[in-house]
Amino acid sequence: MIPSLEQIAFAKKLADASAAVIRPFYRSGLAIDDKSDASPVTQADREAELAMRALINAERPQDGIIGEEFGAERDDADWVWVLDPVDGTKAFITGRPLFVTLIGLLYRGVPVLGVVNQPIANERWVGVVGQGCTLNDQPVSVSQISELSRARVGTTGPQYFSDAGRDAFMQFQQGGRFTVYGGDGYQYALVATGGLDVVVEEGLKLHDFAAVAPVVISAGGLMTDWQGQALTRSSSGRVIAAATPEVYQAALNVMSKV
Repeated sequence: MIPSLEQIAFAKKLADASAAVIRPFYRSGLAIDDKSDASPVTQADREAELAMRALINAERPQDGIIGEEFGAERDDADWVWVLDPVDGTKAFITGRPLFVTLIGLLYRGVPVLGVVNQPIANERWVGVVGQGCTLNDQPVSVSQISELSRARVGTTGPQYFSDAGRDAFMQFQQGGRFTVYGGDGYQYALVATGGLDVVVEEGLKLHDFAAVAPVVISAGGLMTDWQGQALTRSSSGRVIAAATPEVYQAALNVMSKV
């Protein structure tokens, strides 16, 4: 099912609302709390998600919501919005403009629309599966690099892998041109615009990949789990995003053995 123009416009409205909340908190010295998994969270995360949830409940009350900070509402609906208000909270609280707001839309559990919004740099990727990807309303696409030896590899950090996953990733990345760490959801937007050629990660949650998968795929790339299966609501969070089939297959050959 392809999202309607109304749904795409509404996704952008959610991005506008979250950005308006987040910007005043950036580099403001706001307080930091730790969640139960020891990951940091701030008032900006909470208030931005609340702003988006309020819009959904007011304008699209038939849709479901799954948010990182406040959980699920009506998540058995056909259409479900998946919200990560500040993806890359560590970047946000240290003043690095590499965090993003992730807004995904699922149709019966499958990601079909994604927005990656960077409110400080004013960069907005919108990806609709089957309809292409834009950055600030201009069409973008993945690189055409097909040789792993030329591929720019990304991951948030080796510490986020299991032991077996880290060993496999280290083996894989040795064949690439170079590896960059950091970026969280921003990395996948860079795949969509040709800055990175492959990203491999483990331990992602639905709110981490629901928005970025449509962005990568609609830009001409590939994004699946480590077994080559399409990402859905029930996916494990082990992901490969790549610009070309050749680089994707090189990653899959290694990571699928874990």
